[in-house]
Amino acid sequence: MKICMIGLGSIGKRHLGNLKVALEKRKVPYQIEALRSSKRKLEGKWDQIIDKQYYSIDKLPNDYDVIYITNPTFLHYETIKKTVSKTRHIFIEKPVFESVLYNISELNLKQDSIYYVACPLRHKRIMAHIKQLLTECDQVISARVISSSYLPAWRKNTDYRNVYSAMECMGGGVTRDLIHEWDYVIYLFGSPSKVINMKGNKSELEIDSDDISIYMAEYPDMFLEMHLDYFGHKNERNLQLFTTKRRIDIDLITDTISEYKDNQLVDRKQFPVEDFYMNETEYFLDCIEGRQNNINTIENACHTLKIALTEV
Repeated sequence: MKICMIGLGSIGKRHLGNLKVALEKRKVPYQIEALRSSKRKLEGKWDQIIDKQYYSIDKLPNDYDVIYITNPTFLHYETIKKTVSKTRHIFIEKPVFESVLYNISELNLKQDSIYYVACPLRHKRIMAHIKQLLTECDQVISARVISSSYLPAWRKNTDYRNVYSAMECMGGGVTRDLIHEWDYVIYLFGSPSKVINMKGNKSELEIDSDDISIYMAEYPDMFLEMHLDYFGHKNERNLQLFTTKRRIDIDLITDTISEYKDNQLVDRKQFPVEDFYMNETEYFLDCIEGRQNNINTIENACHTLKIALTEV
C-alpha cells in the first residue's frame, strides 16, 4: 500500500503511528511518503517511517492508494482538489472544511473511491451502546452536551497561541474544532429542525478564534443544549439525557453510563479503556478493503458543518 501524509502535526503523527501498527498487524507491505511545508528534519521514529518527502503538491506522484489530509482545515478543499487524481482513497481530518460555501461537485470525486472524514468518537464502543439505549429507553425530553477543556494544556511544550485552533483564519475555534459533538449528536438523534448559536471570544486566552460556542437546538420531541469551550480548567466531555422516567449521565472521557431515578443512582456501567483512534484506523482500512461502508462521507461531513455553523 502506497500512502502519502499531507500534514504532520500532532494529529497527523497520531494517524501515522496508528497506520503503521495497523498495517503491520495485517501484514500489509507499505510505503509511506509525506508532503511537508517545512524542511526541518523529522524527529526520531517519524523520520524512519517516512520513505520520501515532498515540498510541492505538484511534485507528488499519481499512484497512491491512500492520501491522509491532516493539514490545517482551511487548506482541505484545495488539497483534495489537487490530489483527487493522485490517489484511490482519501482520509480527511475533521472538520472537513472551514466554510460551507465550497462546491463539492468541483472536486471531481471518483464514484468507486472512499473519501472518509474523521469522526473518532463514533468508534468508541460506548457510542453504539448509547444508540441502542435510545431505542429501548423512555422518551428523551431534553439532552445536554458539554465539551470543555483548557487549550494551553492540549499539547505539552507547544505555545497554544501558535496552533491552528487559536487562529480564525486557519479554521480554528471551538465551533469548528469541536465538531465531534455535533457529529455524534446527529448520529444519535438525527438533524435538528432548528438551531440557535451564540459564539465569541470571551476569555483571557490570547487567541482570535472563538473560545466559546453555545447552542440551543429543537427536535420534534426534545430540546438539546450544547456548550463548547477552550477555557475550562477541567476536562469534560459529557452527554446528559433527561427522559420521562429517569436521567442518564454519559461521561465520554471515562466511558461511563450512570442512570438515576428519584434522585438515586440505580445503575452504572463502565466500558473498558480503548484507543478509539486506532479503532478508526482499522475501520478506515476495512472501508478501502470493501469490508465496511463509509459512515462519514464528505457530503455527510458538510451537512454536519452546516448545522455547526447554523447555516442549514
